[in-house]
Amino acid sequence: MTSDNRIGPPNFGSERDMLRAFLDYHRATLAMKCEGLADEELRQRSMPPSTLSLLGLVRHMAEVERAWFRRVFEDNDAPMVWSDKPDFQAAYDASGSTRAEAFLAWETEVEKSRSIEREADSLDLAGYQPRWDEEVSLRMVMVHVLLEYGRHNGHADLLREGLDGTVGA
Repeated sequence: MTSDNRIGPPNFGSERDMLRAFLDYHRATLAMKCEGLADEELRQRSMPPSTLSLLGLVRHMAEVERAWFRRVFEDNDAPMVWSDKPDFQAAYDASGSTRAEAFLAWETEVEKSRSIEREADSLDLAGYQPRWDEEVSLRMVMVHVLLEYGRHNGHADLLREGLDGTVGA
């Protein structure tokens, strides 16, 4: 990690501003954990038999963004990014992936998610989660995705430390 260019969440603000800022902070954290690494390093797995790698986490979060924003609020039948069926594990196998491919998919989904959130009149916007066959609010989706980033950024901390000893934010 060469630099920390993340913008920290504000100490005060509306619920929506806080959720938006924390999501963007965690998105930036994942990108920062991957900075300065070659494709081969990004693909390095944590430990057998796991396929978990930094690049796998980026791919997985592209799926999470799509499944929780695009599929819930725009197109319930939108295909997953890395599999033909809702299989979040498929994204973890980044053995044939590159930084360019994974980050393009992830950044595309992040921008789509941001667009959906910005265009919503309120956090009470209802969408349909096809995997659950239930309606969910934008508020719930933002909290859920924030929790996903929090968990997986913890994995990214360990993966990065294992690669080159880098620790910290």
